[in-house]
Amino acid sequence: MRFGLFVPQGWRLDLAGIDPSAQWDVIHGLARHADAGPWESVWVYDHFHTVPAPTDEATHEAWTLMAALAAVTRRVRLGQMCTCMAYRNPAYLAKVAATVDVISGGRVEMGIGAGWYEHEWRAYGYGFPPPRERLGMLAEGVQILTQAWQTGRARMDGRYYQVDDAIVAPRPLQEGGIPLWIAGGGEKVTLKIAARYARYTNFDGTPEGFRRKSEILAEHCKDVGTDFDAIVRSANYNVLIGHTAAEVEERLQRLKARLTPLVGERKAEGALGAFRGMPACGTVEQVVANLRELQRRGLAYAICYFPDAAYDRSSIELFEREVIGALGARE
Repeated sequence: MRFGLFVPQGWRLDLAGIDPSAQWDVIHGLARHADAGPWESVWVYDHFHTVPAPTDEATHEAWTLMAALAAVTRRVRLGQMCTCMAYRNPAYLAKVAATVDVISGGRVEMGIGAGWYEHEWRAYGYGFPPPRERLGMLAEGVQILTQAWQTGRARMDGRYYQVDDAIVAPRPLQEGGIPLWIAGGGEKVTLKIAARYARYTNFDGTPEGFRRKSEILAEHCKDVGTDFDAIVRSANYNVLIGHTAAEVEERLQRLKARLTPLVGERKAEGALGAFRGMPACGTVEQVVANLRELQRRGLAYAICYFPDAAYDRSSIELFEREVIGALGARE
């Protein structure tokens, strides 16, 4: 199994209490840690407002971070899970991503999706189109990205985007263009887009959810004539790990205590639901067993988020030793 690491960027209130002037040092310090360790990739989120509630805490912008991380790392691949198609004109996004790919020496991964966080959509003036329109923007945008990276130019007279011979130079260094990760588990549209264009998918990482989405993706691949086995299936995992159940619970309560002053006790407790009962929350033995079972079902890539990464690297180091060590170090 391959492993990627989310760096803290503030979106999940994971830089709270750290002075803004020091936050970049934390971010790139963790990226360099990953670069020197067993991680294959480093990841950011593409969001503007914090969760589980919008606050005035910092949320660092994804593609600015991508460019900065490209300059301070040497080995790890760099991705976003995932870029919202409608937040940037797709021809412009193709240009930005290609430039970052050149800066990085050809290490960019393009996670792309339709977007969902209504509060930030409206706050930034994007409106909030219904799902059908957001998915239509995703479908057209992916075509523009692919065309731009493969040929250096893009044209489209679509329903949502009009591009008139946009020149994208320099092109990405990677042959065939930047790998596309189609994120989301929408069964009728998103997974069909993934079947047609994706080198990677990213969807539900629970055992039953992963099984169902994989089966539907396989059917779409059959329908559009692509190779299901050539698509690498990934999922995101919120990691809270310890040697004992008591240590895991202590970490959960520490997270709640950090969130409560910012969003209130109810939302802080609700945020723990993203960890409790999930495959990467538990003792070392439990997490290894859960991920090994998912690996048996076809999970090839786990992208891991550690809520305490900015404050304490002991969870990351434990995961590196015991989980990555058991399930497959980088090649």
